[in-house]
Amino acid sequence: MTWIIVSLSVVILVATLLPLAKHPHWSVRAMEFPRLQLVTMTAVALMLCIVFLKLSLLSVITMFVLTACLCFQLWWILPYTPLWPVEVKHATSNTQTMSILTANVLQTNRQFSLLLSQVRAHQPDILITLESDEIWQQHLDSLLDILPYSVKCPQSNLYGMHVYSRHPLEDATCEYIVEEDVPSIHAKIKLPSNTIIQAHFLHPAPPSPTENKTAIERDAELVIVAKRIAKHALPTIVTGDLNDVAWSPTTRLFRKISGLLDPRVGRGMFNTFHADYPFARWPLDHLFSSHHFTVVDIKRLANIGSDHFALYAELAYQPVENENTTGLDLQRKDINRSEEILARAKAKPNIKY
Repeated sequence: MTWIIVSLSVVILVATLLPLAKHPHWSVRAMEFPRLQLVTMTAVALMLCIVFLKLSLLSVITMFVLTACLCFQLWWILPYTPLWPVEVKHATSNTQTMSILTANVLQTNRQFSLLLSQVRAHQPDILITLESDEIWQQHLDSLLDILPYSVKCPQSNLYGMHVYSRHPLEDATCEYIVEEDVPSIHAKIKLPSNTIIQAHFLHPAPPSPTENKTAIERDAELVIVAKRIAKHALPTIVTGDLNDVAWSPTTRLFRKISGLLDPRVGRGMFNTFHADYPFARWPLDHLFSSHHFTVVDIKRLANIGSDHFALYAELAYQPVENENTTGLDLQRKDINRSEEILARAKAKPNIKY
């Protein structure tokens, strides 16, 4: 039993330390995802140490290593629990609200009615679908009676994207910021009060053994959009499947540069992926907002036949409530890191700026 516990501890230590290398290869960056699972594994390993290991130098070292790993992993994920103070305040008024439903539908999923009924039940002002192709578009268009404004970018490569809105969309574009076949949608949303909201809908390709071997493209897209956001003062929202977890260094860098806040901080993880495996879930679908918004509601919705759950949020436009909230501090090392990411991306022949 001693060597089983020690071996498990070594695995936990390697998984904990690997992301510190900051190497873009998918096998390194993947270890940023299962921090909650590693916390559970580490806690179990510590209990096994207490129960089965006799007091010795080896047991003391093992328990010290596991305790250090546990504390390190908790540092990343605790902000996404109710134990942490909320970053975006609760709404004190619902006179001017905007609700958003973000759904990675899974291109091969043909249970269209599950999402359509969900949309009609929750009546969001904005619907964003990811991995939606021409066939999905035919069914999504049945929602035009309640969401008459749209931007459509159907594709059959798992990166199609659609936006349907109750409110007018201005200056709407479907852009290919980094990769030629991976779009993002950018638009201004005009609320009934004539308030203009800048919105960015993203779905960069993940680092994985079957797609991009590294995180270079994903990281570059997030940095580019963050820098774009930082240049204007409009009320802003960003949502989509970032193929990155909320607590990763890249997503934190995105928030630092853009200045956006995360409504999930202090409320929960809202793990949207993987819908079929409760033991292997993490927050891949995101919503970020500028200080102009407060939170009326945020929740993960029921299964729609996809490998993702949909994320629903209702925000209130209250521009002064979070005015003194700065989110994550941008430091010189973060600026240097963003420049390193862009410099690495420019070495790729398909990167466009």
